[in-house]
Amino acid sequence: MSIKFGDVLKRYTMVIALVVVVLFFQARTGGSILLPQNINNLISQNAYVFVLAAGMLLCILTGGNIDLACGSVICFVGGIGAVMMDKDINVWVAVAVMLIGGLLVGAWQGFWIAYVKVPPFIATLAGMYAFRGLSNVVLQGFAVGVRNETFLNVFGGGADCYVPDFFHGENMNLTCFFAGILICVIYVIILIKGRIDASKKGIEQPAAVVAFLKAAVICAAVIWFFYKLANYKGIPAALIWILLVLLIYGYITSNTRMGRYLYAVGGNEKATKLSGIDPRKVYLFAYINMGLMSGLGGILTIARATQAQPTFGQGYEMDAIAACFIGGASAYGGEGNIFGIVIGALLMGVINMGMSIMGIEANYQKVVKGIVVLVAIIFDVLSNKKKK
Repeated sequence: MSIKFGDVLKRYTMVIALVVVVLFFQARTGGSILLPQNINNLISQNAYVFVLAAGMLLCILTGGNIDLACGSVICFVGGIGAVMMDKDINVWVAVAVMLIGGLLVGAWQGFWIAYVKVPPFIATLAGMYAFRGLSNVVLQGFAVGVRNETFLNVFGGGADCYVPDFFHGENMNLTCFFAGILICVIYVIILIKGRIDASKKGIEQPAAVVAFLKAAVICAAVIWFFYKLANYKGIPAALIWILLVLLIYGYITSNTRMGRYLYAVGGNEKATKLSGIDPRKVYLFAYINMGLMSGLGGILTIARATQAQPTFGQGYEMDAIAACFIGGASAYGGEGNIFGIVIGALLMGVINMGMSIMGIEANYQKVVKGIVVLVAIIFDVLSNKKKK
C-alpha cells in the first residue's frame, strides 16, 4: 500500500500543529513550558476541557449541534455538591447527587431537543441562563469552600491527589514511569492482536511498517509524558478521570451500535430514519451524556479550586466546543473522534499556558484562541466543499 504525503499531512494536520506550537512556546519561554510541573498543571487545569469535550463530541456528531449550557451546569451541580459537603453530608452522597443532577439536566434538555424539536442552540441557550441563575440561588451569591480531604484527593484538589509511588523511587516516581511503559505494552499487544484478527477476516490494513512506525511514535510520546510526570509528583488524580472518560467514550464512538447511530444521524438523518433508527433516541442519548459529563466536570472543577463560586464554568462550553472543532469534528456533523478532541484540548491548553508564561494579557489570549478556532472551521468548510 503506497503512502501519500498529502494524505498523511491532511490526517495529522492538528498533531503537526500541536508539535509546532509546543516547540514555539518552548523556545519563547526558555524551556519553561515543558517543565514537569507545568505539564502536570496543563493536565490538571484543563481536566474539565477533556471531560466536557468528550460529551460535546457526541452532540456535534449528530449534526454539528452543541450544548451552550454545560458551563452553567458545572457551576450548578458543583454548587449543590459544595453546599452538601459544607453541611457534612456524606461525600459519596454528594458526588452521586452531582452526577445524577447533571444527568437529569441532560435528559431535560435532550427531551426538548429530541421530542419537541426545539433547536439545540436555543434549548441550551435557555439552559445556560437558567442554570447560571440557579447556581446563584444555590450558593446565595457567595463562595462555598470544600474541605473534605477524601473528595479533594480522589478528584484532584488535595496535596495528596497523586497516585502513591509503590516502588519508593528516590529521584522520581517509579510507579508513574512504569505505568507509562505498561500502557505502551498493552497498546502494542492490542495493535498486534487487531492486525492478526483483521488478517484472518481478509480486511485490508495499513502496511505493517506504517502501523508500527505510528505505534513507535505514540509509545515514545506516552513514555516521555509519564517520565515528565514522574519527575514531579507522579500521576495526578485528574489524569485518571480523564483517561477513564476518554477510554469509555472512545469505545462508545467506535465499537458500539449507538456510536454508529451518532455518526449516521449526523451524516444523513433522513436516511437514518428510513433505515429504522429513531433519531430522537440518538439525540436524547447524546445530551444525557453531555449532562453526565457536566456533572463530572463540576466535581473536578470544585475539587481543583477547593471551593464553589457563582462565576465558575463561564466560558467552559466554548473551550469544549473549540477542542472538538480544532480536533477535527465537523461543523456539519458525522465526523470526529476522541483522539481528535485530545489533540484539540492539548493545543488549547498549550496556547493558554504558553501565553500566560510569556505574560501576554488575557484579552489577547482570547483573540488568539478565536483565530485558532476560526482557522479550524475554515479548514473543515473547505474540506467539505472539496468532497462535494
